[in-house]
Amino acid sequence: MLKDTQHSKPTAEIVVPQTLKLKLPPGGFKLEKGGVLPEIEVTFERCGAITAANDNVVFVCHALTGDAHVAGVRPGETQPSGWWEGMVGPGKGIDTQRYQVVCANILGGCKGTTGPSSINPETGKPYGSAFPKITVGDIVEVHRLCLQQIGITRLAAVIGGSFGGMQVLEWLIRYPDEIDKGIVVASAASLNSQALAFDIVGRHAIVADPNWNAGDYYDRESLPSMGLSSARKLAHITYLSQQLMKAKFGRDKRPEWLAADSEFRDAIDRNFGTFFQVESYLQHQGEKFIQRFDANSYLHITLAMDEYDIEESYGSLEAAFEKVDARVLIVSLSGDWLFTPDQSEEIVTALLRQKKRVSYCHLEITAGHDAFLTHVEELKRVMRAFLPPEDAPECGVIRQWQLRHYQKVVDLVPPGSRVLDLGCGNGSLLNILHQHQNCTGNGVEIDLHQVINAIGLGCDILLEDIDDGLSMIPDDSFDIVVLSETLQTIKRPRELLHQILRVAPEAVISFPNFACLEVRRELLLKGRMPKGKQLPFEWYNTPNIHLFTLKDFLELCRKDNIRILDLICQGRGFAERALLALGWKNLGASKVIVRIGRDD
Repeated sequence: MLKDTQHSKPTAEIVVPQTLKLKLPPGGFKLEKGGVLPEIEVTFERCGAITAANDNVVFVCHALTGDAHVAGVRPGETQPSGWWEGMVGPGKGIDTQRYQVVCANILGGCKGTTGPSSINPETGKPYGSAFPKITVGDIVEVHRLCLQQIGITRLAAVIGGSFGGMQVLEWLIRYPDEIDKGIVVASAASLNSQALAFDIVGRHAIVADPNWNAGDYYDRESLPSMGLSSARKLAHITYLSQQLMKAKFGRDKRPEWLAADSEFRDAIDRNFGTFFQVESYLQHQGEKFIQRFDANSYLHITLAMDEYDIEESYGSLEAAFEKVDARVLIVSLSGDWLFTPDQSEEIVTALLRQKKRVSYCHLEITAGHDAFLTHVEELKRVMRAFLPPEDAPECGVIRQWQLRHYQKVVDLVPPGSRVLDLGCGNGSLLNILHQHQNCTGNGVEIDLHQVINAIGLGCDILLEDIDDGLSMIPDDSFDIVVLSETLQTIKRPRELLHQILRVAPEAVISFPNFACLEVRRELLLKGRMPKGKQLPFEWYNTPNIHLFTLKDFLELCRKDNIRILDLICQGRGFAERALLALGWKNLGASKVIVRIGRDD
């Protein structure tokens, strides 16, 4: 570690790139599209210490034009220069004080792993046009061979964003018994047609460059830089949201426009250029890119990404995920229109349908697709919860008061059930059901802070607004739904009840009864809305937007053919308990717990 002498804390690790020649079977490495590579080298880097059992390795799959340098300081550097410095390192989202992070350049790349610019051992010259077509599956197989050769046969996690997320999905599908956790960030099971279109035009720009020479340009002075630059500019537009581009550039002009003479302006005008700041920015991105990347690699990798389609390969997402055994985290970004949140939700739905362990976080980050690299604070908190920094049991300690608070609800949930807890908060009830009833399942919660706490407990949570419905959750994917003291806060409770009984045959629901003695007494004697332990809010800041009674609820169930399977009424004081003993439930119950079911 490099040390901060003032605070004596680890800051960044020195990482050394390593290149490994793979031990291939006789005849070489056979590619999925029919080609063969006689030799393959893989360049990779490792951050953090590995355990004696080799069981703390996190493999990071880099995005489209990334490389193995995910974090740390390379020899000769004075500052960290990895592409995910904000995420990987001591005390960060992927804590290198607990995990060893391995990242390798992908097959077809140009950063040390065999690709079109590598020497073809059969000719002694760069592959160029002779480099065979590759797939995401080929990329994963090469990385797995590399890991096995350095002694790693099981992964604590596989993580990737964008194109890296596609690689994670392929890892989870192909090798379910070798991975504990998988994190897929801002990715999809296949590209949508708009994303395909941008890639297609980008490749056309490269192959239309006269210097491309069908891929055989390595012995020439002029490279297809213009085409590669245009492809990068086009792609970069898709990485940013409209909001971010407006904030960064708007319609601002470059400063040199003000000072430019007429001759300079005429030269720009003849080439149909402009002085908009956004054009200058894109030009800068294109110039940077051609200094570090190879046009042929770009063609091969984007084609592999475009052709990746899990549904086409396996018939359906559900079929593809049938054997997935890892605990999975899916993350989408609100400003991402390249890999849309809908595509992430499709993955979540398919995993839920197969009853897999999956959490989903839709983060309100409007910067665009690249935000998973540039705006990582919220993402870092989520990933740190999913990959806890300490090697401790995932289930939290249950306090006696928590058990007492939920005991009546717990008693109504059959042991071994698959449970959906709506409005699950910090996951306390899910944790109790798991430890005391051997239940599995998911929570749904809208508060990100609570979601992070629940994920840290080992719960599988969907960051979702219940008021938006349960459309992501398939029919009959759970045995029972729990809605604890939340129904009165929902905008459309009637619709929610029907959604609940769509995703599970039964539900346990608890709610305050606004017809109880205490509420009536406060209204009668003081003429004001009551405030107390059961209703601890003023009328102007209460989350309770539906002030219904036990009778109201029972009448709604009657109208909508919802069966009442169990009814538990709880009174707080002596008077309320006495009224309950006399059978006056609507007057005596301050809290109601009811188990409902479909009227088949």
